Amino acid sequence: MAVESKLKTVAIIQARMNSSRLPGKVLMQVKNKPLLLYMYERVIAAKEIDEIIIATSNEKNDEEIVEFCKSNQIPYTCGSLSDVLDRYYHAAKMTKARIIVRLTGDCPIIDPNVIDSVVGAYKNNNYDFVANTAPPEGVTYPEGMDVEVFSMQALERAHNEAKKPSEREHVTFYFWKNLKKFKCFRADLTYNLSSYRLTLDYKEDFVVISKIIEALDTKHLIFSMSEILKFLDQNPKINEINSNIESFSGWTPSLVKDLDTKT
Repeated sequence: MAVESKLKTVAIIQARMNSSRLPGKVLMQVKNKPLLLYMYERVIAAKEIDEIIIATSNEKNDEEIVEFCKSNQIPYTCGSLSDVLDRYYHAAKMTKARIIVRLTGDCPIIDPNVIDSVVGAYKNNNYDFVANTAPPEGVTYPEGMDVEVFSMQALERAHNEAKKPSEREHVTFYFWKNLKKFKCFRADLTYNLSSYRLTLDYKEDFVVISKIIEALDTKHLIFSMSEILKFLDQNPKINEINSNIESFSGWTPSLVKDLDTKT
């Protein structure tokens, strides 16, 4: 049975300032505009999203994100730095979300059409969790177009049951690592575009994203993933700048912590 389309769908964007690889990355500016604002404007263009909230931490470093939200009249919530699952749970409760769309602040050029496509796959089927870049093995979307969709019921169960550091920090690990508990589906393309890197994690990524925005951004156009990839194909030297960075390397620290955790 398909999910009712009228259920309130809330995009929760997690964002923090203390990235070990590129500190302050979400508020870095291109054309005098913070990347988090670019992302917010792109997410709000998605037709399947009813509301957006930014979920940051209650650490002092993240007060800049709070001030950014206040100055741009963007809803926000603050919670645990490391227990992002708890942060999501309280953000979802605060907004009375029935369907949660998980987005991360390191995807500033996310395509709203990709968001709509993944949310549509969730709403038109009977899954607990739908994503396009998780689990990571064999993904077809570029990293940086990450969308994950799940129900409030599934989030509540994960919040109550998940114990490992990786499960608490990465929010949706508990879903796709427990396939006997959750009905999961990965939305894939019919062609593989995973060789493109559109995420923001290193200074090389910032250079690439800056070049893309400078070339494609206008006041009247939300440029698409296909336009981004066409630009990179036409400018191979730009595409090569971050092509050697290993994907999903950010998961390693919490997975190491799991080894010391009794479950």
